[in-house]
Amino acid sequence: MKRKFRVVVNGREYAVEVEEIGGEGEIKSIETAQMRSAQPSAPAPAPAARERETAQSVSGGVTAPMPGKITEVRVNVGENIKKGQILAILEAMKMENEIPSPKDGVVKEIRVNEGDNVNRGDVLFVIE
Repeated sequence: MKRKFRVVVNGREYAVEVEEIGGEGEIKSIETAQMRSAQPSAPAPAPAARERETAQSVSGGVTAPMPGKITEVRVNVGENIKKGQILAILEAMKMENEIPSPKDGVVKEIRVNEGDNVNRGDVLFVIE
């Protein structure tokens, strides 16, 4: 029995068809036309190899507490904010997490946009 799946690899989407062979048997490779025509891409750099700025290296940096996707940015550059005010919404594991301001201040930089994927420790905002 063949089943179709949508698979995302390194940000590229592929439609694949998999045949269930049951028990021990010969393994068959089934490729779609899209997979055969896809250009091989360079592997993504390992997380340790990526250079990231952390809160310690950026004065006033507000970092992502976990990996996820920014679904909403609620402040603008130059805006006066209060401690605890929600700066953004980060979706992680189908949960919406509020990113609060750690202090009173002014938004100096916004380093993310709605739809951006972030890793734990990535600097999202700079507050003066």
